Amino acid sequence: MTKHYSNGEITVIWKPDICVHSGICARGLPAVFDPRRRPWIQLHVADTETIKAQVERCPSGALSWTSVVRSDDGSARASAVNGSSMLRS
Repeated sequence: MTKHYSNGEITVIWKPDICVHSGICARGLPAVFDPRRRPWIQLHVADTETIKAQVERCPSGALSWTSVVRSDDGSARASAVNGSSMLRS
């Protein structure tokens, strides 16, 4: 199972099956990552660069992010998945 959370600029991807529950995300940015809340990731409460930096601290790789790029026709695609490229519609 994979979960996606977006703020229109980035999408944070969480893979619970590989999460080691270190708590680094929640301790580093508790307003965004709160495992007691549903949904537990709320991207609207912090700026995108801060969220990216915190996601990149995930020791297991369970959290990653993609940039959301909008085309002129309004469609969206993701690119730069923590440095790799990936396309989504």
